[in-house]
Amino acid sequence: MVRHYLVKGRVQGVGFRWFVHREAAALRLSGWVRNTEDGHVEVVAAGEPEELSQLSQALHKGSRGSRVDSVVEHLLEEQEAAKLGPFQIEGAW
Repeated sequence: MVRHYLVKGRVQGVGFRWFVHREAAALRLSGWVRNTEDGHVEVVAAGEPEELSQLSQALHKGSRGSRVDSVVEHLLEEQEAAKLGPFQIEGAW
């Protein structure tokens, strides 16, 4: 199962991508997280439904110092998983 998440709120400059990376890696998900130009955080994750549900709960809760106003979720096609490797932060360096 592959999901796309768009997290809106105060989620840039507060360690949110690192929080997502830690949560996703602990759940053994593949995919990535990155900031968007309009101040949101975008996540693509692949894994089992239960693990994706746990990631979704973590995204709604947010990291310390963040404020999550909304999380928009979309189911992606299964073949998208083939393009994903170990969970990583894009644009972090």
